[in-house]
Amino acid sequence: MKVMIVLENIVMDGVKRASTVLGNDLVKHYDVSFYSLADAPAYFELDAPLLIAPRPTDPKLLNFFGSDPYTHYRDQINDLIMTIRDQHFQAVILPAGLTTSFAPLIKQALPDVNLIGWMHNNYATYMEDYYVQMQAEFEGGLQAVDTLVTLTESDLNSYKRFNPNTVKIYNPLTLNPTGEANLDAHRIAFTGRIAIAHKGIDFLLEAAASLPDDWQIAIAGSGTDEDMKNFYDLIDYFHVADKLIYQGPLKDQALRDHYPIFVSTSRWEGMPLVIGEAMASGLPIVAMENTGSREYLGNNDYGLLTKAQDVPDFVDNLKKMMSQPALRHHYAHQSLERASHFSPETIVSQWMPIIEHQPTRVSVTG
Repeated sequence: MKVMIVLENIVMDGVKRASTVLGNDLVKHYDVSFYSLADAPAYFELDAPLLIAPRPTDPKLLNFFGSDPYTHYRDQINDLIMTIRDQHFQAVILPAGLTTSFAPLIKQALPDVNLIGWMHNNYATYMEDYYVQMQAEFEGGLQAVDTLVTLTESDLNSYKRFNPNTVKIYNPLTLNPTGEANLDAHRIAFTGRIAIAHKGIDFLLEAAASLPDDWQIAIAGSGTDEDMKNFYDLIDYFHVADKLIYQGPLKDQALRDHYPIFVSTSRWEGMPLVIGEAMASGLPIVAMENTGSREYLGNNDYGLLTKAQDVPDFVDNLKKMMSQPALRHHYAHQSLERASHFSPETIVSQWMPIIEHQPTRVSVTG
């Protein structure tokens, strides 16, 4: 069976990371190809062929959040439809909002192709921020796909109003579990884009000012020129240069150099891959609440979930984890237990019925 995964590009971000990991796992069962709208080098290793749009988009445009996507991507949509038809793809996975918005046009031209939309961020972020300028096209795509895949219980309930064939499937692990990390070193790990608002970098640096003198935060990630300038300005503002070890972007093997606690301060997330990676590495987690971190941690079942955007509460819980070795060991064990829920075999087994069986759909309107 021929399966295509359509991406805007294959740069370093969560959507592309999750999509390439899933595609690399699916090759054991299907004839998989990745399809990129942009002609740019792939950041991640691919175990399946990469098809480039015959008339590619600007490789410098990382994500499209503008208006009128059908005009902006007219050539790319037509080329995508031709490629699906001419190469006889039977199932097409459309990650995130832009590619999902193409679904009505693909379905009109190729009604027998099984279209699967895959939502990577939370409902409110997509509806009220990222795709607000193209909301009509986005909602049309949600309705046109044969199945809509979401990551959290919250998003499952929200997206069902657009498509009754909405399911929840977690992202597969991007790292193999390695057992408990060294829980004695006095370092805290943060991995993520240096995106100040999204990742709550301002919260993280404010919290760093409250760390004991013998603890530091190791930060792995990079950002735009503007965000990096703001990052260094915030370091100066909070006087925390001595509390930080900035490592730049890391991936794969480099992410296995663990520290004893992993933290997340994001304002919003779908279901962040870095928390799953940290769990697979045996790290106890302290995370500010959003829909993604709650799905991972539950009610403090698999880590300490702090109040949303509340730095004092985050610091109190972080200090609790730092000061109690037994608590760190408990949550390290819980992290490994939770990581087992995201094994590639488990996740692929949930995707296979969706890929192989186009469901009977009932039209709904928003």
